[in-house]
Amino acid sequence: MNELFRALPALLKQFEDNDLVREAVVFAAWRKVAGPSLLRHAVAIGLSGQRLCVATADQTWQRHLEQLAGQMIFRLNSVLGQAVVRFIEFGIDPAAVERERSADAGRELFDSEQALAEVNEKMRLSADGIKDDELRRRFLLAAGSCLVRKRRLQS
Repeated sequence: MNELFRALPALLKQFEDNDLVREAVVFAAWRKVAGPSLLRHAVAIGLSGQRLCVATADQTWQRHLEQLAGQMIFRLNSVLGQAVVRFIEFGIDPAAVERERSADAGRELFDSEQALAEVNEKMRLSADGIKDDELRRRFLLAAGSCLVRKRRLQS
Protein backbone atom coordinates (compact mmCIF):
# COMPACT_ATOMS: atom_id res chain seq x y z
CA MET A 1 0.00 0.00 0.00
CA ASN A 2 2.92 2.34 0.64
CA GLU A 3 3.83 2.08 -3.05
CA LEU A 4 0.39 3.41 -3.93
CA PHE A 5 0.78 6.38 -1.58
CA ARG A 6 4.19 7.16 -3.06
CA ALA A 7 2.55 7.15 -6.50
CA LEU A 8 -0.19 9.65 -5.58
CA PRO A 9 1.69 12.76 -6.78
CA ALA A 10 2.30 11.21 -10.21
CA LEU A 11 -1.32 10.06 -10.46
CA LEU A 12 -2.58 13.55 -9.66
CA LYS A 13 -0.39 15.07 -12.35
CA GLN A 14 -1.39 12.47 -14.90
CA PHE A 15 -5.14 12.73 -14.18
CA GLU A 16 -5.36 16.39 -13.17
CA ASP A 17 -8.45 16.95 -15.34
CA ASN A 18 -10.43 14.08 -13.82
CA ASP A 19 -12.38 15.27 -10.77
CA LEU A 20 -13.35 11.73 -9.76
CA VAL A 21 -9.72 10.63 -9.66
CA ARG A 22 -8.71 13.79 -7.75
CA GLU A 23 -11.40 13.12 -5.16
CA ALA A 24 -10.43 9.43 -4.83
CA VAL A 25 -6.77 10.34 -4.39
CA VAL A 26 -7.53 13.07 -1.82
CA PHE A 27 -9.85 10.72 0.10
CA ALA A 28 -7.10 8.08 0.15
CA ALA A 29 -4.64 10.69 1.43
CA TRP A 30 -7.15 11.78 4.10
CA ARG A 31 -7.48 8.19 5.33
CA LYS A 32 -3.70 7.88 5.55
CA VAL A 33 -3.22 11.24 7.30
CA ALA A 34 -6.17 10.78 9.68
CA GLY A 35 -5.36 7.20 10.63
CA PRO A 36 -7.81 4.67 12.06
CA SER A 37 -8.40 6.47 15.37
CA LEU A 38 -9.46 9.77 13.83
CA LEU A 39 -11.47 8.06 11.09
CA ARG A 40 -13.89 6.86 13.77
CA HIS A 41 -14.79 10.54 14.37
CA ALA A 42 -14.21 12.32 11.05
CA VAL A 43 -14.59 11.21 7.42
CA ALA A 44 -13.95 12.96 4.11
CA ILE A 45 -17.23 13.33 2.25
CA GLY A 46 -16.51 15.69 -0.62
CA LEU A 47 -13.98 17.69 -2.58
CA SER A 48 -14.96 20.87 -4.33
CA GLY A 49 -12.08 22.61 -6.04
CA GLN A 50 -9.45 22.88 -3.31
CA ARG A 51 -11.95 22.60 -0.44
CA LEU A 52 -12.14 19.24 1.33
CA CYS A 53 -15.38 18.63 3.22
CA VAL A 54 -15.06 16.46 6.30
CA ALA A 55 -17.97 15.19 8.40
CA THR A 56 -17.37 15.05 12.15
CA ALA A 57 -19.23 13.06 14.79
CA ASP A 58 -20.06 16.05 16.96
CA GLN A 59 -19.24 19.65 17.82
CA THR A 60 -16.31 18.69 20.05
CA TRP A 61 -14.55 16.91 17.18
CA GLN A 62 -15.43 19.73 14.81
CA ARG A 63 -13.82 22.34 17.09
CA HIS A 64 -10.79 20.18 17.77
CA LEU A 65 -10.15 19.51 14.09
CA GLU A 66 -10.70 23.13 13.12
CA GLN A 67 -7.78 23.95 15.41
CA LEU A 68 -5.67 21.34 13.62
CA ALA A 69 -6.79 22.26 10.09
CA GLY A 70 -3.50 23.90 9.12
CA GLN A 71 -1.51 20.86 10.18
CA MET A 72 -3.94 18.52 8.42
CA ILE A 73 -3.72 20.54 5.18
CA PHE A 74 0.08 20.48 5.36
CA ARG A 75 0.15 16.71 5.93
CA LEU A 76 -2.40 16.05 3.16
CA ASN A 77 -0.50 18.13 0.63
CA SER A 78 2.76 16.49 1.68
CA VAL A 79 1.29 13.07 0.92
CA LEU A 80 -0.16 14.39 -2.35
CA GLY A 81 3.08 16.09 -3.38
CA GLN A 82 1.34 19.34 -4.30
CA ALA A 83 -1.10 21.91 -2.89
CA VAL A 84 -4.33 20.14 -3.81
CA VAL A 85 -6.21 21.06 -0.61
CA ARG A 86 -6.18 24.69 0.54
CA PHE A 87 -9.10 24.57 2.98
CA ILE A 88 -10.88 21.93 5.06
CA GLU A 89 -14.48 22.52 6.00
CA PHE A 90 -15.54 20.53 9.05
CA GLY A 91 -19.26 19.97 9.42
CA ILE A 92 -21.21 17.97 11.96
CA ASP A 93 -22.78 14.89 10.36
CA PRO A 94 -22.92 11.99 12.81
CA ALA A 95 -24.86 9.88 10.30
CA ALA A 96 -22.02 10.07 7.74
CA VAL A 97 -19.48 9.17 10.40
CA GLU A 98 -21.64 6.28 11.60
CA ARG A 99 -22.02 4.95 8.05
CA GLU A 100 -18.24 4.93 7.75
CA ARG A 101 -17.86 3.21 11.13
CA SER A 102 -20.38 0.57 10.08
CA ALA A 103 -18.66 0.10 6.75
CA ASP A 104 -15.30 -0.29 8.51
CA ALA A 105 -16.70 -2.67 11.11
CA GLY A 106 -18.16 -5.03 8.52
CA ARG A 107 -15.78 -4.25 5.70
CA GLU A 108 -14.04 -7.05 3.97
CA LEU A 109 -11.41 -6.21 1.44
CA PHE A 110 -13.22 -5.43 -1.77
CA ASP A 111 -13.26 -8.28 -4.21
CA SER A 112 -10.92 -7.18 -6.97
CA GLU A 113 -13.45 -8.16 -9.65
CA GLN A 114 -16.15 -6.07 -7.94
CA ALA A 115 -13.83 -3.06 -7.69
CA LEU A 116 -12.65 -3.34 -11.29
CA ALA A 117 -16.26 -3.65 -12.49
CA GLU A 118 -16.91 -0.15 -11.11
CA VAL A 119 -14.18 1.49 -13.18
CA ASN A 120 -15.56 3.06 -16.35
CA GLU A 121 -13.99 2.80 -19.79
CA LYS A 122 -12.74 6.41 -19.79
CA MET A 123 -10.85 5.80 -16.55
CA ARG A 124 -9.40 2.55 -17.93
CA LEU A 125 -8.19 4.33 -21.04
CA SER A 126 -6.64 7.07 -18.92
CA ALA A 127 -4.95 4.48 -16.69
CA ASP A 128 -3.33 2.98 -19.78
CA GLY A 129 -0.94 5.94 -19.55
CA ILE A 130 0.58 4.43 -16.40
CA LYS A 131 3.60 2.54 -17.68
CA ASP A 132 4.14 0.26 -14.68
CA ASP A 133 1.69 -2.68 -14.91
CA GLU A 134 1.48 -3.27 -11.16
CA LEU A 135 0.99 0.41 -10.39
CA ARG A 136 -1.73 0.63 -13.06
CA ARG A 137 -3.50 -2.42 -11.56
CA ARG A 138 -3.30 -0.99 -8.02
CA PHE A 139 -4.57 2.39 -9.22
CA LEU A 140 -7.59 0.80 -10.90
CA LEU A 141 -8.31 -1.32 -7.81
CA ALA A 142 -8.09 1.76 -5.57
CA ALA A 143 -10.33 3.80 -7.87
CA GLY A 144 -12.87 0.98 -8.13
CA SER A 145 -12.86 0.44 -4.36
CA CYS A 146 -13.47 4.15 -3.87
CA LEU A 147 -16.43 4.01 -6.25
CA VAL A 148 -17.87 0.99 -4.40
CA ARG A 149 -17.45 2.85 -1.09
CA LYS A 150 -19.05 5.99 -2.48
CA ARG A 151 -22.08 4.05 -3.67
CA ARG A 152 -22.40 2.37 -0.25
CA LEU A 153 -22.23 5.72 1.54
CA GLN A 154 -24.96 7.12 -0.69
CA SER A 155 -27.29 4.19 0.10
